[in-house]
Amino acid sequence: MTEIGKLINLINFNKENEVKSLGYSISYGINLVNATNMWSKGYTGKNVIIAVIDTGCDKDHPDLKDRIVEGRNFTTDDGGNPDIYTDYDGHGTHVSGIIAANNSKNGVVGVAPSAKLMILKALAKGGVGQYSWIIDAIDYAVSKKVDIISMSLGGPNDVPQLHQAIINAINNNILVVCAAGNSGDNSALTDELDYPGAYEEVIEVGAIDMNKVPAYFSDSNKELDVLAPGVSILSTYKNQSYATLSGTSMAAPYVSGSLALIIEWSTNEFGRKLSEPELYAQLIKMTVSINYPRSMQGNGYVYLNPYIVTRKI
Repeated sequence: MTEIGKLINLINFNKENEVKSLGYSISYGINLVNATNMWSKGYTGKNVIIAVIDTGCDKDHPDLKDRIVEGRNFTTDDGGNPDIYTDYDGHGTHVSGIIAANNSKNGVVGVAPSAKLMILKALAKGGVGQYSWIIDAIDYAVSKKVDIISMSLGGPNDVPQLHQAIINAINNNILVVCAAGNSGDNSALTDELDYPGAYEEVIEVGAIDMNKVPAYFSDSNKELDVLAPGVSILSTYKNQSYATLSGTSMAAPYVSGSLALIIEWSTNEFGRKLSEPELYAQLIKMTVSINYPRSMQGNGYVYLNPYIVTRKI
């Protein structure tokens, strides 16, 4: 079997509960990353396109249907029909909701509720896919000139073709955000490496809980960039429901959504679209260090509090 023919999986996650309906709810993670601060200044991710490479999405979910601008299937599900990107696992729908859910009446709200979602289904039923499907999805996102690629998937194999596809995306000024992985042993003395998260070029995201403590399952390694909420996260789920899940899979979309807000803010602030390295630098400026080794926290947890420049007229 060639490298790209090998299997890649969802980052393991834990489902705590599922409900069909709820009253309007904001997850604690929204406040932890200080997204409401950006909203109060008018920044909600407008015109930012985020490609979510995952298990698909419930395109009829009331919290998401107005956020999805395109969807495509790269798997063998539904006979390989590229136009059917149904989420049979719920994971992709949950991730999408963390980024951009927008239902102010009886649902949830994501970090960037005005952002646009491109749903690229590259994992089939059961959360399993081939590296070739992931690579094809990345290449498609690049061809569509998205702003951000968000991936909550991973495996132990360092596949050169996958790495090159990611490098190509970044060279095309696209931010690539990846979950670190849930193989952690709660020790800074050992490294756990899941790819693509462990590639130097991506923004690797670990998980913290509501008390800003790194999750026991979160991978630690020297490539970790930032932390974000990933324990007991309420978001959208398959079949137009809602669920509370835990994992670095949930932390990565918090950063993807945060970057959408940073893109909108910085474009207004600097009068131009910043480059990928510049946007990464702005993200790192908006982190708070905690009392843990760098291999467990990277630069710290994301906290959106940009310095607003007042121009003289």
